[in-house]
Amino acid sequence: MGKKYLYLTLVGLIPLVCSVCSCSTGEAAAHILGTSSQAPVFLACKAVSGTEIDFEFSQPVRIISLNFTPPVDIESIEDGNVVRVNITDSLAPGEKLTADLLATDEKGNTINVLAPLRTRNNRIPKLLINELRTEYSKPKAEFIEFKILEAGNLAAVRVFIAGNNTTPLVYEFSSVEVSAGEYILLHLRTMEDACCDEYGASKDASGGTDAVAGVRDFWVPGTVKLLRKTDAVYVLDQDDNVINAVMLSETQDNWWNKDYLAAAANFLYENNAWKSSDGRVPGPKDAVNSANIKTAMTRSISRDETVPNTDTAADWYISATSGITPGKPNNPARF
Repeated sequence: MGKKYLYLTLVGLIPLVCSVCSCSTGEAAAHILGTSSQAPVFLACKAVSGTEIDFEFSQPVRIISLNFTPPVDIESIEDGNVVRVNITDSLAPGEKLTADLLATDEKGNTINVLAPLRTRNNRIPKLLINELRTEYSKPKAEFIEFKILEAGNLAAVRVFIAGNNTTPLVYEFSSVEVSAGEYILLHLRTMEDACCDEYGASKDASGGTDAVAGVRDFWVPGTVKLLRKTDAVYVLDQDDNVINAVMLSETQDNWWNKDYLAAAANFLYENNAWKSSDGRVPGPKDAVNSANIKTAMTRSISRDETVPNTDTAADWYISATSGITPGKPNNPARF
């Protein structure tokens, strides 16, 4: 019997580039057995509730075997184009699972899928991107600060940076409870041994540059620069809805000089997440003007917390030198 291999790489996919799968981070491998050109193709997997997981195929299939790691008790399986798997007990929000699935179609073609996913999180809170540091020379320490607007759980919330165009997904949160009014810091490099993600009870466990006592600190592994003065940052939920976004530009040109930034601008506009002051697709002149940010200065790009969110550059300002406020309320009076 002939063999055909298909590998679907899910790490860092964003909807404006590809909507192949809403599965969580990881790599899904589909091993297709059979010679038919109409063999089934695995398309996506998604937890649709605390007790239901869907696997989507290009044509109806029947499940031969299905196992999860860690083990999950399966109550029933509904075959078809979309295979609905019903779980016996409700799963904790945002937990990582790996599904090992073997299916067959009516012609006898079989497909083996190994797919990572996260369990459903129905308590993703509203939040705002609140402060960003794109430049700092000694040490190199960029960060993104979030302000939590309502209590919830951050599991499966994903942070994207368009300028990191080959792998724009830079961080995905695991399960952690957060409260309204809380600030969260995502540090974009891990430069020191004292850095650690604060998923536990303590908000004082992490050291490192810009780590703040009493504030949850999280760290992107590696030492590569991820955030730039001309860029787009956005946060997605499990359904690829944009929770919040911001666009930055050090020029005031009419249009973007990079295709991935133009794609990000269109994506954010179509999802009602960023726009020009007159409601159009945003160009560089409609982004937060970052021209006054200098490498050696301790300035940040900060949201004015005293005004309503309009998803435009009008909500933002550049802090004064030494005016960064990681983990604390922003102060536009310092500008």
